Amino acid sequence: MVKKTVTIELASGLEARPVAMLVQVASQYESNIYVEMESKRVNAKSIMGMMTLGLCAGEPITITADGSDEEQAIAEIQKYLSNQE
Repeated sequence: MVKKTVTIELASGLEARPVAMLVQVASQYESNIYVEMESKRVNAKSIMGMMTLGLCAGEPITITADGSDEEQAIAEIQKYLSNQE
């Protein structure tokens, strides 16, 4: 299991379209992937779950991945969240 804290650097935060893109990135991996913020923990492959977090730019989140491709999954999600468009 890999756990990493990442700061959201997307200018718009995680609104509907960026959340959908994040779910697509997470869904490419076999690992179980979760996003945690404060006391909430949701499946990163669930668009409805991710929308409930209401994440904004500059907020720190913790990403947890557990599975055969966990390292790659965390790296790609971090890369996506750090992409300043």
